[in-house]
Amino acid sequence: MTTVGIVTGAGRGMGRECARRLTGTVDRLLLVDLDERTVTEAAEALSGQGAAVEPYVLDITDPDGLAGLADRAAALGPLRAVAHAAGISPTMADWRRILTVDLIGTARLAGALRPLATRGTAAVYFASMAAHIGIREPNPLADAVLSDPLQEGFLDRLHEALGPSVEDPGVAYSWAKRGVHLLARREATRVGPAGARVCSVSPGVVATPQGRQEAAAHPSMKALVDRSALGREGRPEELASVVAFLLSDEASFLTGVDVLVDGGVSAALASA
Repeated sequence: MTTVGIVTGAGRGMGRECARRLTGTVDRLLLVDLDERTVTEAAEALSGQGAAVEPYVLDITDPDGLAGLADRAAALGPLRAVAHAAGISPTMADWRRILTVDLIGTARLAGALRPLATRGTAAVYFASMAAHIGIREPNPLADAVLSDPLQEGFLDRLHEALGPSVEDPGVAYSWAKRGVHLLARREATRVGPAGARVCSVSPGVVATPQGRQEAAAHPSMKALVDRSALGREGRPEELASVVAFLLSDEASFLTGVDVLVDGGVSAALASA
C-alpha cells in the first residue's frame, strides 16, 4: 500500500527539514510551498532519499487550491503524515494577513484533509512559543472567537474581542498561534474516531531565514535566548526530530496537545 505524506512550507527552514525526515517514512511525499523555485529545489534535493518527492505550488489560504491538494493526495494513496509548517511571522505582513495565513489557512487545510483521515494518519500544525509567552492573561471571549476561524466576519469579531491591540503584528501572531493550539485540540476530536491524530508544535527561536529576519527586527529575541535554559537558538533539524516523533507510530497515543520546543525560554521566564 502506497503511503502519502504532505509537508507545507517545504521550500526552506523547518518545513524543509521536516520533509527530509519524512522521506524515509512514506512512499510518496508532496512538498507544498507558495514559492515555486524553492519548493522545486527542495524536491530535487530530496529525490532519491526514499520517498518519491513531488513539488506542489500552493497558497494555503486558497480553498480551491487546497481541495486540489487533497484530491492529489487521495489519488496517490492513504494519507499517513502531514507536517504543516507554512506560515508568516510579524515582520512579514499586517495583522489581518498574519491571522489569515497562520490560522485561517491552517483551518482550511485541516478541513480539506479531514476526509482523508484514516487509521494511522497523523498531522502536526506549527504554532509558536509566542502563544505561550505573548498572551499574559486568559481571554475567554477571544478564545470563543478563535474556536471558529472560518466563520464569516472572523477578523472583525476578533478585533472586537481584543481591541486595537490586535492590530500590532506581534500581538496578532500570538493570537493566531493560540488559535492553532485550539484548532489542533478540536481537530483531534474530529478525526479521532477514524483512528487519526492531530497535535501542534510550538517552536521557540530557531535559526532559520525567517527566524533571523524576526531577530533582526526584534532585539528582545536575543535576550530571550540568552535567558533561556539552554542559552542558544534551536536548529531546524531539532524541531524536525520532534515533528517526526509526533507523526510516528511511537506517538500513537498522543493527540490533541501542543508540544513546546523552545530550549527552555518559557521555563526561564516562569522562574524569573
